[in-house]
Amino acid sequence: MVVVDSSASAIIADQNIDPNTTTSPSLKEKHVPAIKAISGDEEGPSKEKKRNDYALKKLTTVIQKSHFFQSSWTFWFDNPSSKSNQVTWGSSLRSLYTFATIEEFWSLYNNIHPPTKWVPGADLYCFKHKIEPKWEDPICANGGKWTMFFSRAATLESNWLNTLLALVGEQFDQGDEICGAVLNFRTRGDRISLWTKNAANEEAQLSIGKQWKELLGYNEKIGFIVHEDAKTLDRHAKSRYTV
Repeated sequence: MVVVDSSASAIIADQNIDPNTTTSPSLKEKHVPAIKAISGDEEGPSKEKKRNDYALKKLTTVIQKSHFFQSSWTFWFDNPSSKSNQVTWGSSLRSLYTFATIEEFWSLYNNIHPPTKWVPGADLYCFKHKIEPKWEDPICANGGKWTMFFSRAATLESNWLNTLLALVGEQFDQGDEICGAVLNFRTRGDRISLWTKNAANEEAQLSIGKQWKELLGYNEKIGFIVHEDAKTLDRHAKSRYTV
């Protein structure tokens, strides 16, 4: 079922979806008559008909519980041990799962180990479906990235989640310009980056950077580095924009 309201945040609030609860609290109440009939506590049609009716209700409930995002998204992972053996950059990247609904997102997120349990050097990506988190991807090629740095794991986890929710919930005014986000777990300092499509679009880039800071309540200055500069200058690349 495609939800008319494209705001995932509005859907979550309206449906009162709890990320730690896989079943809606109202489901039991909805199926009390069917449950009683199957257990023999209530008179009704034949047992076979009751089973069929109950199965149909369960199927209907599953369909009604699906709340679709405006876009589909894919989680990617890069293992540090695999990166050390890769022939070309990005060859060790692995696509984990593509999700399209709120329910799928929480099922995945709640079963991914938090960064505190990762091995330093690991990278987790969440990109729009069919966009690979590589400089060479045609959609990413002319873009760049905004980056935030974090020194505490607890802060990193909460800001990573809030970044994901802002992305999949289409909270950015220039959301069409965003490719995805990446979390880099490092010994010397963790970071989260937002990758965008067109580095030359200064208005869009500044809008994304400012709004991201506002959404996360991040007070430090952040910079935008163009992918082409990063490829040629590596760590010496300077920020094209700052907010």
